Amino acid sequence: MPGATPTRILLADDHHLVRRGVRLILDSEPDLTVVAEAGDGAEALEAARTQHPDLAILDIAMPRLTGLQAARELSRTQPELHILMLTMYDNEQYFFEALAAGASGYVLKSVADRDLVEACRATMRGEPFLYPGAVNALIRNYLDRVREGQSPPARAITDREEEILKLVAEGHTSQEIADILVISPKTVERHRANLLQKLGLKDRLELTRYAIRVGLIEP
Repeated sequence: MPGATPTRILLADDHHLVRRGVRLILDSEPDLTVVAEAGDGAEALEAARTQHPDLAILDIAMPRLTGLQAARELSRTQPELHILMLTMYDNEQYFFEALAAGASGYVLKSVADRDLVEACRATMRGEPFLYPGAVNALIRNYLDRVREGQSPPARAITDREEEILKLVAEGHTSQEIADILVISPKTVERHRANLLQKLGLKDRLELTRYAIRVGLIEP
């Protein structure tokens, strides 16, 4: 978007050549800019405190503090900061630990030139970014939970939000939805804003596509 402020990025990796290569990828994009670099997790925490980046890209294996340890601390002290893990490890344990530490995405160094820019943009839109192996791991984990009789993860949206999503996708105005559900138009707008934020969507059209995808309305 012309005139938009670029996403300010903190890049942490203990290999200078890796940082240089990743920085070249990121700085070549008009909407991304690296404002700080760090060679280990402790330096990353300090840089985050002083530079106030929008996004931290952390290697997992670093001296002093690992990327996972740094992610946990950053999630606690700067909850508004988005976090991506950039790693050589195609490893389910690290992947799940990264999610638990607060990371929004997991990118393999072997395909960073292909995936990293899109991962940054997805993360800043509030969407998770997972490489195919990670998606398979999540599906296996979910199926294992179901087989073991554990409860599936909580639904992303509430029953009321689902009602409003369906009515929005059917083309009703806020006033019409308010009349149908006997609530105020302001409450409808608040629910719609919550839906956009929770689902990482931009507008009514994307809400409608999502409603079709999950079977709430017919295409």
